[in-house]
Amino acid sequence: MNLAVIGAGYVGLVTGACLADVGNRVHCVDRDAARLHLLRGGHLPIYEPGLDTLVARNAAAGRLVFTDDLPAAVADADAVFIAVGTPSREDGAADIGQVLQAAGDVARSATRDLLVVVKSTVPVGTCDRVREVVEAELARRGAPCELRVASNPEFLKEGHAVEDFQRPDRIVIGTSDDDDGALLRALYAPYNRNHDRLICMDIRSAEFTKYASNAMLAARISLMNELACLAEKVDADIESVRRGTGADPRIGYDFLYAGAGYGGSCLPKDVRALIRLADEYGAAADILGSVQAVNLRQRTLLYEKLERFFRGRLAGRTIAVWGLAFKPATDDIREAPAIDLIGRLLRAGASVRGYDPVAGANALRALGQDGFSIADDARAACCGADALVVMTEWREFKSPDFRGLAQTLRARAVFDARNLYDPAYVRSCGLHYEGVGRAAGRPARRAAPAAAAVR
Repeated sequence: MNLAVIGAGYVGLVTGACLADVGNRVHCVDRDAARLHLLRGGHLPIYEPGLDTLVARNAAAGRLVFTDDLPAAVADADAVFIAVGTPSREDGAADIGQVLQAAGDVARSATRDLLVVVKSTVPVGTCDRVREVVEAELARRGAPCELRVASNPEFLKEGHAVEDFQRPDRIVIGTSDDDDGALLRALYAPYNRNHDRLICMDIRSAEFTKYASNAMLAARISLMNELACLAEKVDADIESVRRGTGADPRIGYDFLYAGAGYGGSCLPKDVRALIRLADEYGAAADILGSVQAVNLRQRTLLYEKLERFFRGRLAGRTIAVWGLAFKPATDDIREAPAIDLIGRLLRAGASVRGYDPVAGANALRALGQDGFSIADDARAACCGADALVVMTEWREFKSPDFRGLAQTLRARAVFDARNLYDPAYVRSCGLHYEGVGRAAGRPARRAAPAAAAVR
């Protein structure tokens, strides 16, 4: 098929490259000149494992084209995917302005019948708004063509997006027309061969499914974090509790890890938008409100642990932070707990030396350089630091030299926001250890004065 994808950001780029890889001809449209320059030069504006190879292969084959010429992209398209951003407004609602703008641009350019597919995460009723915009523009032009509208939400996990697209657990399609459903079924056939993963429903249900899915995931994370805080109070180990609880097949282990709270571009934004949607329709959102409140509280946890350990005297301290992205295998720092923690430490007068395999440059741009620096590697981040905080579970952080850290860190303290380490072993190496929801073990060793030399 001939396809156009509007938006060469995270969702649009993965969608365009994956659809081109199975033989479709895809025009990826974006207004950002700098982004287009990168893509045309063979460089990606984001880090996503496997995506660079996919883009290069299909661009070289001529199946994937990057352009700012929307009319040319739409001219012979069978379907146009809208994959633009829907950022949060001040009131928490999703801003669908870019979606409606893209729909209007398509209607102004279309010269033949085609299907407009909304891929962006949007509130229920957005496709109705898109249809209104499209029909009004076609009527204004007196255009004889017909533009239908469908919903096809994405379920891509950052760090695994290519695999998620190529081996989906579900393909959700919302349509009001059987022919549109058949077109999308044919388009996704290469990813739907072993068993039928395609779920067809009405458009509003498809829009709502995306929000409901992210709300469920956020709720699991917040519930586990709330239980972790209670586990610390009663001297239980949340990791043991996780294993015992997750063994129940009705519960399972996915998204059952305690930590520093969820972040990224999806869960925080979508929970806020769903709460706002409930308010708009006069519906209760008690659980959603609690999910959000727990997550906001959890983001202060590591700072509070550090403040308590240093007896409120963080000024003059140097804290090493391993992991700046909100999760491993991505350079995305949007609403990353590490960025929140570093901001609090800097405001308290501490210096922070961070390290992340791919997100360092993004963090430096977001935080500036006053009191914050990026180290070349994990070991260098700890040189001269008082304590280490591990905020993202990158593979290279999973088995460090703890005895070496005990000689390097001035206060000999490790704060493990992802519960990567065995507390007893870390303590046996001469380090103070605190995780999230871990049994307290022996009493915490207090920090040395800020001016103490490296031991």
